Amino acid sequence: MRAMLIVALSLWAGFAAADVTARPGWVVMETSKPYDQLVKDVLKAVKANKMGVVTQAGPTGAAKARGITIPGNRVIGVFNNTFAVRILALSTAAMIEAPVRLYVTETQSGATLSYKTPSLVFAPYMEESDPDLGVAASELDVIFKTIADAAAG
Repeated sequence: MRAMLIVALSLWAGFAAADVTARPGWVVMETSKPYDQLVKDVLKAVKANKMGVVTQAGPTGAAKARGITIPGNRVIGVFNNTFAVRILALSTAAMIEAPVRLYVTETQSGATLSYKTPSLVFAPYMEESDPDLGVAASELDVIFKTIADAAAG
């Protein structure tokens, strides 16, 4: 039993050392909220901002089913049909980036909410697209910031 505890603590320490850090085009918001609460608050903020949860994925539940305990980790894909139709009309290739993802990670002091800004996500398609793609991405930047602020606050 003691050996299992040592392994679990070692895994936790290894994951904590790999916390998400700020990088160009990313928003990283550390919170003191428990992981499960931050996930719930993200889902609530997405709905409140008239966006939809398109996907959710993470290794935490599958690892637990295998008897492995890891910190909470969830990727939440967010978009809506209005933006999908609009962006598809501007760049077929750009739609591979939808949904834009929010990333919730459990830390030793709470949970972190991270995401790449839509402007960064759609940047590779700007030159080949109508300028409205940049406008749409900027509008999405505001929406994602609003979602993140509400969820993390």
